[in-house]
Amino acid sequence: MNVSSPANVAPVTDNVEGMGYVSNLPRRIVTIYLPLAIFVFVLLFPFYWMTITAVKPNSQLTDYENYSPFWVVGPTLDHIKYLLFETSYPGWLVNTMVVAVGATVLSLAASIFAAYAIERVRFTGSRQVGLLIFLAYLVPPSILFIPLAFIVFKFGIYDSKLALIFTYPTFLIPFCTWLLMGYFRSIPFELEESALVDGASRWQILVKIILPLAVPGLISAGIFAFTLSWNEFIYALTFIQSSENKTIPVGVLTELVRGDVFEWGSLMAGALFGSLPVVILYSFFVDYYVSSMTGAVKE
Repeated sequence: MNVSSPANVAPVTDNVEGMGYVSNLPRRIVTIYLPLAIFVFVLLFPFYWMTITAVKPNSQLTDYENYSPFWVVGPTLDHIKYLLFETSYPGWLVNTMVVAVGATVLSLAASIFAAYAIERVRFTGSRQVGLLIFLAYLVPPSILFIPLAFIVFKFGIYDSKLALIFTYPTFLIPFCTWLLMGYFRSIPFELEESALVDGASRWQILVKIILPLAVPGLISAGIFAFTLSWNEFIYALTFIQSSENKTIPVGVLTELVRGDVFEWGSLMAGALFGSLPVVILYSFFVDYYVSSMTGAVKE
């Protein structure tokens, strides 16, 4: 048997370019740095605009001939002091937090059971039910708030935080259920079948197997539900009347705009402070959020 010597063996070469096309600087600028710079600018410019407007004196807000609209000279804290100490903004912030957390918890609890039943129990017509739930999310809130207002008045919870906590799930549950259905579908059925063979109940399977594996999906659904509840306007405007029970989106608009007088500095400060909790929430759970979007569980 003839064995080729190592000297006669052709060297192995890798002709795959991979990311080699961005090895030189001009290509990296065009394909990476420039799009990234545009994205960061579009993302951060609203926060920059709100910040400089919140600390800009009234004399500079509309005087574009003597002052640049993109910069501030002699910043002031008068707008922030007015917002925090002369309006009910701290109470609006607490109300928004309570409503968002309460509605998110209720929606997640209902969505977990609905998504598990549709995707894992496999009853007749489960796919049609899942489609109907998703279609319910597409119903505009402007159509629903009239019958919901009748129910809110009947239960005697008008002008209270409970009115929002109980009505927000009408648009949160369909969305969270649809999101969790997709994530539960990615969990291998073999895990559940093995647990059933070992004598585990459906409740034990849900609590000890499905939910621990679906943590990224739960966090993603929770973030979406919290964000939608935090920014909701129509229901909060319809079901809340007193100033002390208003949420941030409604309170900032109705209390800081009086006729044709706009408190631009305080408006921007309120919008900036109101967006920070959501930004902080996303920053803490961004890894779970990304993993849920890519389907983290593999067989």
